[in-house]
Amino acid sequence: MKNLFTKFTTINLTTIIVICLLNGFFISNLFAQDTHYSQYYAAPLYLNPAFTGTIQGHRIVANYRNQWPNIPRAFETYSVSYDFNVKELRSGFGVIATTDKAGSAGLRSTTLGFIYSYKIQLAEKWMMTPAIQFTYGNRNIDFNKLVFGDQLILNGPTQDDAMSKFDAVNFYDFSTGLLIYNKAFWFGYSLHHLNSPNLSLINDVSTVPKKHSIHTGIKIPLNNGPFKKSHETAVAPSLVYRTQGSFDQLDVGMHYLNYPMVLGLWYRGIPIQQDVKDNMSHDAMTIVLGLKKDIFEIGYSYDLTISDLGGNPGGAHEISLIMEIKNTNMKKHKPDKFIPCPAIYNKGLIK
Repeated sequence: MKNLFTKFTTINLTTIIVICLLNGFFISNLFAQDTHYSQYYAAPLYLNPAFTGTIQGHRIVANYRNQWPNIPRAFETYSVSYDFNVKELRSGFGVIATTDKAGSAGLRSTTLGFIYSYKIQLAEKWMMTPAIQFTYGNRNIDFNKLVFGDQLILNGPTQDDAMSKFDAVNFYDFSTGLLIYNKAFWFGYSLHHLNSPNLSLINDVSTVPKKHSIHTGIKIPLNNGPFKKSHETAVAPSLVYRTQGSFDQLDVGMHYLNYPMVLGLWYRGIPIQQDVKDNMSHDAMTIVLGLKKDIFEIGYSYDLTISDLGGNPGGAHEISLIMEIKNTNMKKHKPDKFIPCPAIYNKGLIK
């Protein structure tokens, strides 16, 4: 009986801890932050809604990220987007669906966003694209995957009053972005969660802080002049800086492009900052491999953890798939000819 009581007390203590975590101590500091993609260039609409319609036709993108795979059911993120350009309207239209889940209880957030962008020609070779995004989302948790203390004692459904406090939450979200670019250079800024939606599962307050992102880069051809090859070869250094609440992150690196091959090496961290152990704040090194074939491109990346994170979480794996179908009906005689954004390596950095 003593052992049974000890087990019951321990499990109910665990239940209390779980409730506290869901109440915001954990969610507000971790889950309320957005997932990031290491292959941010291969998830353009996720990074900045202003990338919508920066291609000449139709684009479908699928992304998958598995973070810390050595930790059972840690973090998984899926997203699918579709966008297209309507030159006659100087506009881009897009839709993006994202879902991420974490933990054995299947804490899941699912969103569906609709995006509109407008193209403004600043000069003969320069474009500016502002964009807005409206998103509808849902967050829930599968309590059938949790075991409460009284279930072990009574061998039946839980009678814990805490269960009545939990409920799925639906929310609306608004974002915006701006992109300035020519055929070799780009600079973008995005602001997500303008309205800081409340994602609490217990009718409390657990808002998502606003996320700011600055991203820029340049394509440097390596095959110009008399030694020009039949296909494009270039290097493309770029960076992206994100800040959300008390969290900030810098990704900086370079791609080497030799059609149909793409190789990349990235560093994530902010060395001028210190972590909780007063060491330089390093996060990960990312290795990227990509391949293009006709209208398809596939990319794989692995994040090698270099932080002081304990144990062996297994880094992170990412897979991206891009399909772009050029609109052959676009008129070519107009003076404001289409300028593709080079930040997307499938059509901007590789011809």
